[in-house]
Amino acid sequence: MRLTDLSTIREIMGRHGVSFQKKFGQNFLINPNVPERIADAACIRVDEAPLGILEIGPGIGTLTRELSARADKVVALEIDTALMPILEETLADCPNTSVINGDIMKTDLSELTEREFVSKGMRMSVAANLPYYITTPILMKLVESRLSFETITVMIQKEVAQRLCAPAGDSEYGAITAALSYYGKVERLFTVPAGCFLPAPKVDSAVIRITLHKEPPVTVKSEETLFKTIRGAFAQRRKTLANSLGTEFSPLGKDGIANAIASAGLEPSIRGERLTLEDFARLADALYENK
Repeated sequence: MRLTDLSTIREIMGRHGVSFQKKFGQNFLINPNVPERIADAACIRVDEAPLGILEIGPGIGTLTRELSARADKVVALEIDTALMPILEETLADCPNTSVINGDIMKTDLSELTEREFVSKGMRMSVAANLPYYITTPILMKLVESRLSFETITVMIQKEVAQRLCAPAGDSEYGAITAALSYYGKVERLFTVPAGCFLPAPKVDSAVIRITLHKEPPVTVKSEETLFKTIRGAFAQRRKTLANSLGTEFSPLGKDGIANAIASAGLEPSIRGERLTLEDFARLADALYENK
């Protein structure tokens, strides 16, 4: 079954009376090489343990079939009820795959992964073609869950991918970049032109892979303060770090914030976008002690 074939997509959707749902950010792949490359990147085997993949938003099953061919088990979470009959048809010959009708943002991931993967002694990773409008909330839910995902391989808007992979000091570097680096190493794998989708979006996409850290790369006195520091540093990114941090740390006053910046070994005129995760960790500890 060629699910990247235009006529096949239209025939299946027409037969089931289903149309593309803009509210769910649905854009289906029509280039067969793309789902193959995503599946290859997501299904990395490092030992003999069985591999389980959680897929978010399978659509009509294009990527799902490729994942099924490479992993021991695939559990796909689909929000659109109308697509369930289509997935039952397109994945009928994939016995290691199951589809759950549900919203990733409302799903208890701990319960789901324990039932489907952990209790069966499986390693687990995530793969998805994420809707542009909800990329960041989904990624943050996945990493903040602290579940034992090894990698998260997702296709997202190209501009967002550039932001997530930007180094400190780059104009694209932001709060989400620094925050994600605490949880894992983010790498950009390849670009996917808009013409690879039906309907074609207005912008290109890119595939990234987040390899989750087994332990955080920095040690801090308070994770809450670390993320508060990162948010504050980018609250007013055109201002200096001392002024921008006032949004989150107003009780400390200007002198308290200035003392913390100096204690962290940072210049008073520096801006948040120049701080590495290690810099943020030192600053967060200084702010935590000063509070």
